[in-house]
Amino acid sequence: MRVLISGGRVIDPSIGADAVMDVAVAAGRVVAVAPKGEMPADFAPSKTIDATGLWVLPGLVDLSARLREPGYEYRATLESEIEAAMAGGITSLVCPPDTEPVLDEPGLIEMLKFKARQLNLAKVYPLGALTTGLKGETLTEMAELTEAGCVGFSQAESPVRDLRVLLQSMKYARNFGFTVFLRPTEPNFSQGGVAHAGAYASRMGLSGIPVMAETIALQAYFELVRATGTRMHICRISSAKGIELVRQAKAEGLPVSCDVAIHHVHLTDLDIGFFDPNAHIIPPLREQRDRDAIRAGLLDGTIDAICSDHTPVDDDAKLLPFAESEAGATGLELLLTLAVKWMREQNVPPARIVQLLCGNPADIIKVQAGSLRTGMPADICLFNPEVDWVVGEASLISQGKHTPFNGFPMQGKVQLTMVNGNVGYSSLEKSKMKVLAA
Repeated sequence: MRVLISGGRVIDPSIGADAVMDVAVAAGRVVAVAPKGEMPADFAPSKTIDATGLWVLPGLVDLSARLREPGYEYRATLESEIEAAMAGGITSLVCPPDTEPVLDEPGLIEMLKFKARQLNLAKVYPLGALTTGLKGETLTEMAELTEAGCVGFSQAESPVRDLRVLLQSMKYARNFGFTVFLRPTEPNFSQGGVAHAGAYASRMGLSGIPVMAETIALQAYFELVRATGTRMHICRISSAKGIELVRQAKAEGLPVSCDVAIHHVHLTDLDIGFFDPNAHIIPPLREQRDRDAIRAGLLDGTIDAICSDHTPVDDDAKLLPFAESEAGATGLELLLTLAVKWMREQNVPPARIVQLLCGNPADIIKVQAGSLRTGMPADICLFNPEVDWVVGEASLISQGKHTPFNGFPMQGKVQLTMVNGNVGYSSLEKSKMKVLAA
């Protein structure tokens, strides 16, 4: 089908665009982006979408979204979470390997990707387990997992305690050009913690996770990168000191990148309030100085991407006393709206959030996504920056309804999401989508 997206504000730094333009789609790919009314005469659309007043963006690429399959279907299903991703404008999802069973065998990767393809919605890119069963003892067959569809290798929330094993795995990854994704945490300092180790946690009587749990791990990781040259992505940085270490590593020329979860861009440990389990997140919400450093890191390029860190948790695991509740929050449908909120608060141009949510994440996992360049897959998001809505159970498609932003008023909502030229989600009025004879 030939589709014309007409009269929207096209924002994509990869093509230098921030203007009212038309986008032409055919055979599942972008075939032209041109000023409104200047589309080539030989392009005859069979469907026209009126994007007046909307932002036209590349589909978002989310670097961390737990889809809960296989093994945790009682918390969420692949279908429910991919539909939630589409409602959030996310067309590419990276899922960590901490499923049940762990994603450490090619057959499991192939099954997950097959089920995702059958839905014909957002694209799923699994991370394979770095070690068998995420136990930190035996390396997985990384080459076979890559052939099955993995875009990198991770330990999810299970750090490798034996750094000799991590060194061995990084050497193997370096030989084949694989990327290692690690969330920096030193288990001897983080084990049993549920909140940031600061004054607020002390007053509330909550066991703390100190910043040095992150910085000690980072220092060890960067030493291993120096020794091996392995490409490493740091997942969900959370502290000012950690960001400074990443900044120094990049200045040194180490092949490292990093991301931050969207809730860390906005919240601090004070948002735990009176033991709100919705704010139980790992890594924990930290102090104001850390949140300020995160925002500065997003501005100066130290932080490469923003992810949702989507982790749907069911009522039985979440509606418990704070320290007993399971960490995690839903985030797929909030990612773009909350990024725009940060953009407005910091007076940042929209192109910057497109880079953080689309272009940079696609570069990190090395896939064709995150851009409206001619010839790219037509993964496109239409966003209304002026729609007002309130976060709540009724407004979320995800099976996970728990988020620290419950009850928050929001401005801006995705109106349509397209994957490979096919509309997978739309809340546009029918009058905005005119179908003509082919």
